Amino acid sequence: MGTYEEHDLARPRFDVADAAPLLLDARGVVTGWTDEARRLLGHAASEVIGTSVAGLLSAEDAERMPDIVERCRRDGGWAGLLTVRRGGGQQDRLMVRITGAEEPDSRTRWLVLLSELAGAPGWDMSRSVLEQIADRSPVGIAIVDTDLRFVWSNAALEQYGGGPPVSRLGLRLADIQPGLDADGIEAQMRHVLETGEPVVGYEHVGQVQSAPHRETAHVMSFTRLHDDRGRPMGVYYTVVDITERHRARQRLALLDRAGEHIGRSLDILRTAQELADVAVPDFADFVTVDLLEPVLRGAELTPGPVGDLDRVPLRRAGQQSVHENVPEAVVPVGSVAAYVAGSPPVRSLATGLSWREERLDPLAREWATDIPGGREATFLELGLHSVVIVPIRARGTTLGVTTFFRRHRQEPFDEDDLALAEDLVSRAAVCVDNARRYTRERDAALVLQRSLLPHRLPEQDAVEVAACYRPADELTGLGGDWYDVVQLSGARVALVVGEVPGHGIDAAAAMGRLRTAVRTLAALDLPPEEVLAHLDDLAARSAREEGVAPDSGEPGTAGSGCVYVVYDPVDGQCSMAAAGHPAPAVIMPDGSVTFVDLPQGPPLGAGGPPFEAVELALAEGSTLALHTDGLLARGEEDWALDAGRDRLRRALEKRASSLDLRCRTVVDALSPERPHDDVALLMARTRLLGADQVADWDLPMDPAIVADARKAAARQLTEWGLEELAFTTELVVSELVTNAIRHSDGPVRLRLIRERSLVCEVFDGGATAPHLRHPRTTDEGGRGLLLVSQFTQHWGTRFVPEGKIIWAEQSLTDPQ
Repeated sequence: MGTYEEHDLARPRFDVADAAPLLLDARGVVTGWTDEARRLLGHAASEVIGTSVAGLLSAEDAERMPDIVERCRRDGGWAGLLTVRRGGGQQDRLMVRITGAEEPDSRTRWLVLLSELAGAPGWDMSRSVLEQIADRSPVGIAIVDTDLRFVWSNAALEQYGGGPPVSRLGLRLADIQPGLDADGIEAQMRHVLETGEPVVGYEHVGQVQSAPHRETAHVMSFTRLHDDRGRPMGVYYTVVDITERHRARQRLALLDRAGEHIGRSLDILRTAQELADVAVPDFADFVTVDLLEPVLRGAELTPGPVGDLDRVPLRRAGQQSVHENVPEAVVPVGSVAAYVAGSPPVRSLATGLSWREERLDPLAREWATDIPGGREATFLELGLHSVVIVPIRARGTTLGVTTFFRRHRQEPFDEDDLALAEDLVSRAAVCVDNARRYTRERDAALVLQRSLLPHRLPEQDAVEVAACYRPADELTGLGGDWYDVVQLSGARVALVVGEVPGHGIDAAAAMGRLRTAVRTLAALDLPPEEVLAHLDDLAARSAREEGVAPDSGEPGTAGSGCVYVVYDPVDGQCSMAAAGHPAPAVIMPDGSVTFVDLPQGPPLGAGGPPFEAVELALAEGSTLALHTDGLLARGEEDWALDAGRDRLRRALEKRASSLDLRCRTVVDALSPERPHDDVALLMARTRLLGADQVADWDLPMDPAIVADARKAAARQLTEWGLEELAFTTELVVSELVTNAIRHSDGPVRLRLIRERSLVCEVFDGGATAPHLRHPRTTDEGGRGLLLVSQFTQHWGTRFVPEGKIIWAEQSLTDPQ
């Protein structure tokens, strides 16, 4: 680092004393030749005197001599560069100055001074020339001494204010330009004085005296000056106004930020707020974004400007201020933003045109009306002095209006600011419209989802259930995974989890078809393996009709997976079958976790061997965890059954205060917020009906036993406090037992179950299902099942390996 004393005194110079002189007459003939000219050019005087000076020049420059001679006569001299011929034939560029030399006899003579370029910084210039350069330069130039006080400045510096050069003498920068960061600029000057290193391209922003209400930007360069002994004398600096370039950079930066920060989500209110946030504080001090109410609902609007605001109200969607809590706002986000009829915001909405006011009337009332609490204020009270209003338009439709105010920044909005605001709003308008359209599509998708997935799980006493669903399609919130809980006869319950290929609405629609089919088959009381067999036929037929291959991965029922579980709370027995789907996990009452050894059938519609079911007994308080394979996979390239099961086992072993919390905790632990695959988890904690809720009797194949069966059922209802159901129950028992004895062989068993309803079941060894008949008045029989269907809530038949069960349900108004 250099110091004030350290400086290299050896500098190349160009001085008149170093030049080689010669004389020319008025015609350009050499009349005087000096020793310096001989040493410089290598020609003897005898070779040159009396000849034209053009003979000493290159052919190109010799042709210029008449013009140069004429300019000498007109201007009194000439200076420039010429190529000369040396004595050995070598050609070199020399600096040449020609001045007039009047002789006593009034003859015109020209004095020519020749200097070599080597080692010289350039032209030799007189003080007057240097003063012209400094004084006429459009660049502001100044010199300060080592105390940073002005000792000289040119006229161009006056354009920034502070008076003429003479008024600056002896003053510091802060005295002349109090609106600038004088400390920062002087710090640059001191750095140059201390190190000798020039500073080039230093930019600063502030208010100069010539434009006290306008932010201006300048670029400055600083160089240390020395005396003849190399000691620092001060700092020479230049100033150039780059305000327009600075503002252009600011505009581009603002638009870049807008592109980066606006539209990061598809939430309309968030997008509107992002527009307000981006504009403050770099562009405006207070911004409001008001959207038409139908936009917030995702509704379609009529193209063009808004016709009637009375029928299409505005709502505040976003606002921001340089002040905390946005004190200028008169309505909160989400509230109706009403404006005075004919006010600028209303006109912009009606015409679709922007509006700008450089200086607001300070005594004018704010445009908002119908303000809660009756607040009114003038623009002076709010401190707002300049405004730009831009309608939010996208795809030819007006969506709302954005208002930009300035408060602290004294510079009013100009035409460039209006263009910037329009560009900013137009970019945001596309994002707002995308969010509006997404809202519409998502609302439709959610309606579809609510129609496909259970609104709520049914209330029953067989199991305590909890479910969690997380789709991979973040946009629609829909996927191909599903779960269901279906109440079956005899207090039993069916638990179902499945998935179809793909994501989004197409997959959800395919899932809905499959779920509907499952519920229909469940109503038939078929065993799990038969339910899957029917689903397999349905998926294969659907694939053929749609032309979709089962392994194509396209949304559809073909290639779907499903696990179907039936649990009986009377004896704790559970049967299940799977089609291309992971086997359920079982959390034992002691907290240990195992996985059911369940034979894997092929995916639905793919064809293959028959589905197999397994049966197992579950202790009361065991929890079944039915899940889709998205819960086992950690990524698209990381799917391993053993690794996935280990992670699932560890997650299931963690206890929680409730089954719902445990279910959510497992999904959160194993599935990210944006999973690669849809995730569904259904957890069911088993219960057992108490001995006082079930009564059964084995009956001999004797018609006389029907009366005893009626009496036994009546006595049981009395014990349960259900005497009001005795008449109907006796009728049901009589008809069902009579039919079993009459139409089947083998044992007959009667069972009553008291749960949320009263269930009457009659088992027999027959393989044929009874049919409901509508007898004529002359028929002697055939009215039994008709009476049962009329007096009970539900009735039906289900087949078991040993025969069949005919059942009937009666609702309990006051379950015990």
